[in-house]
Amino acid sequence: MLTVTEGAKELLKDILAPHTDDPDFGVRLTLKPQRQFGLVTGRKSPRDHVVEHEGSIVLLVGQELSDDVDGLTLDTEQTPDGTRLVIY
Repeated sequence: MLTVTEGAKELLKDILAPHTDDPDFGVRLTLKPQRQFGLVTGRKSPRDHVVEHEGSIVLLVGQELSDDVDGLTLDTEQTPDGTRLVIY
C-alpha cells in the first residue's frame, strides 16, 4: 500500500480544510489518462483505503489504484513556489 509521510498528511489536511468540514470527505488520489496522479476532493466510499491524520480523513485511495501505488510513498517537497506533494 501507499506510505504517507506525516508532512504529506499535514499538507493534505491543509488542502482539504477550506473545502469542507464533512467528516466523510477527503482528498482522493486519482490517475489521469497520461498515467499521472492527481487529487480531487471526494466522499469516502466503502472500498477506499482511508488515511487519517489527527482523527480526520485526509486521503482516499480507491481499490482500483491499490496496485499502482503499492510500495510508493507520498511525501512533500520544498520548491521555490512552496511545498508540494510528490510520489516516489
